[in-house]
Amino acid sequence: MQLFKLCTALMLPVVAGCPSMSGLPSAAVRDEIAPTGKLRVGLAFAPSKTALFVLKDANGQPSGVTVELGHEMGRQLGVPVEFILAPNTGELTNGVNSGAIDVAFMPVDDERKTKVDFGPAYFMIESTYLVRPGLDIKTLAEVDKPNVRVIGVANTATIRAAAQSLKHTPITPVKSVEDCIAQLRTGEADAFALTHDALPPLAQQLPGSRILDGYFLQTGVAIAVGKNRPLALAYVTDFLEEAKANGLVRHALDDAGMQAFPVAAAAR
Repeated sequence: MQLFKLCTALMLPVVAGCPSMSGLPSAAVRDEIAPTGKLRVGLAFAPSKTALFVLKDANGQPSGVTVELGHEMGRQLGVPVEFILAPNTGELTNGVNSGAIDVAFMPVDDERKTKVDFGPAYFMIESTYLVRPGLDIKTLAEVDKPNVRVIGVANTATIRAAAQSLKHTPITPVKSVEDCIAQLRTGEADAFALTHDALPPLAQQLPGSRILDGYFLQTGVAIAVGKNRPLALAYVTDFLEEAKANGLVRHALDDAGMQAFPVAAAAR
């Protein structure tokens, strides 16, 4: 598992006008959610920011929606934050499952639920395909043909859903978003499975490419903790529901240039 660790003692202030959860949590909660004394937050990186993916600068420092959420959670817990970066959410799932990561952000699917426990979703995604330039593929059905070479990021909810929906062609796993774009650019692949919100900036890198309408997966992007950690799960659930209610998630999405995308509805 190729993970990149970045330690930080920075604690971002609460968004102006947004109250935080009152007081520090109990020692029992902190011991369960941050057993090493720091909050190890798993993040997936890509060539551009989305509600899920973070962007790394020249020094490897991440920025994006989940960075803001991770900083604020650490501040409210009263512990430093260590960001652990991975090229795909499958590696984050394994890290949370093994105890190497305390909390992570990832799309929800049934396979992941066997390895981690999920708090509430803060964003809803729909997955489709980006078709490389020069191909006359205009619908999801036209992707599902024996001669179409389809790729997706390995061990993710999107690639699993695509594999289930495709009946006439297989989907090949690729390590990262960046590698998938490279294969479209060189003509090694024809269609790349990813979420609608992530594809527009990637399509700009491939003039003449096409984002297909519709979707084969619709699910939430949520916060995850390891199995059998009830205090940690209750804490991250309360944290994220408050972050949605008090405007922190909205602020983080706006900072990432996602003003047009809604925050997921509160759990009922």
